Amino acid sequence: MRLAFEAVSYSYAGGEDRKRSRKAKREREAAWGNAPDAVWALRDVTLAVEPGEFLGVAGHTGSGKSTLIQHMNGLVHPTCGRVLADGADLADKKVAAQVRQSVGLVFQYPENQLFANTVYDDVAFGPRNMKLSEVEVERRVREAMELVGLDMDALGERSPFDLSGGQQRRVAFAGVLAMEPEVLVLDEPVAGLDPLSRADFLALIARFHARGMTVVMVSHSMEDLALLSDRILVLSEGRVFALGTPAEVFADATALKAVGLAAPAPQAFASSLREAGFHLPRDLYDEATLATDIAAQLAGATAAKEGGADV
Repeated sequence: MRLAFEAVSYSYAGGEDRKRSRKAKREREAAWGNAPDAVWALRDVTLAVEPGEFLGVAGHTGSGKSTLIQHMNGLVHPTCGRVLADGADLADKKVAAQVRQSVGLVFQYPENQLFANTVYDDVAFGPRNMKLSEVEVERRVREAMELVGLDMDALGERSPFDLSGGQQRRVAFAGVLAMEPEVLVLDEPVAGLDPLSRADFLALIARFHARGMTVVMVSHSMEDLALLSDRILVLSEGRVFALGTPAEVFADATALKAVGLAAPAPQAFASSLREAGFHLPRDLYDEATLATDIAAQLAGATAAKEGGADV
């Protein structure tokens, strides 16, 4: 499924009088970020999420990230512009209802949305709402739980509230996966997890993408986005600040800093080393590739020095 935003703007009315004067409206719209009376969360956003890609979404707090992804399954609708799913406008209620079965949205701390008496019933909630047979529901629940590393036979009849925090989050993920979405939209999916659990969940998300699923992931971690994303969207004050490959987006650390973001630590360190005279040929670095190239250059410099001494 291809999701396209066409000049999308979104306004939070906030109970305010829409018939205010033009001057008051201009003043109101100028209030951005964390201002308590901010109105416009998105401004003239145009982009497409292509089938099978991993799109990372970054931006400072209040930049419009969460509002953007809520448009992807019709949870909210643009004040101006259109959101299209395979060319169909999500403003149509029938289209939006159908798209919600294909675009799975996972909010921050999804375990807080668990509600059923058993794990099985929680995971089965979406498929049952799709009016599927109980045989098909059971198949989907079992497969979804296997995908997230949970044993249905062992945990299916347990209360989700008796599970560990990490298990609860996996149950919440399974509930979305049981609907077999084409697109998985994640809002800070590893927020609040310890380092080991974070690594496990990121590996899990990477496996979803490897299976052909389109993934959109909001994250404050530039390292995670650099590692996983095909492209990264950076929002600032509701507008598209940058959109491109990780290498393209992180090439200008100064520009990112101006909107409250930073390049991944290995990439920033690589830039500093280049300024110091190191030859580092890759466009994008992580810890492993940076260590490899630094070691190779140091080894080459040592060999050259020793060769000169022999002469």
